[in-house]
Amino acid sequence: MNISDLDRKILHELQSNCRQSSAVIGEKVGLSSSACHRRIGLLEDRGIIEKYAARLNGEKLGFAMTFYVEVTLEGQSEAILSAFEKAAVSRPEVLECHLMTGQADYMIKVAAPDTADYERIYRRTIAALPHVSRIQSSLVMKTVKRWTGYPAL
Repeated sequence: MNISDLDRKILHELQSNCRQSSAVIGEKVGLSSSACHRRIGLLEDRGIIEKYAARLNGEKLGFAMTFYVEVTLEGQSEAILSAFEKAAVSRPEVLECHLMTGQADYMIKVAAPDTADYERIYRRTIAALPHVSRIQSSLVMKTVKRWTGYPAL
């Protein structure tokens, strides 16, 4: 997909702070407020900008523990993958779910206040997902760098 240098500058500004007004972003990238607003609308229409959201601090909300969970399924047919994905998407405890290459079929991210709550999530949510044959959990000990946006924008 072709993205102009000007659009990249706008995207960079939105990634760093999406609450900035079109006037402020336009001033930073050299556009009028209306021209900047129009370009942002086009980026939304093209699906480059999917959503605006606040990034919350999980630890301050009581989610002291983050786990990455590798899930292997009992098969890889379209029906098995679809059933698993549909169920994973419907579970609020599943923060992220990715179809992977390698030994595990999926990587799931979950957060919990403590190990007792993670055990509940493990038993009632992850192990209960359809077609699961193997689960391998890894606890995040320390987050060194959080994702803040795509590079080179």
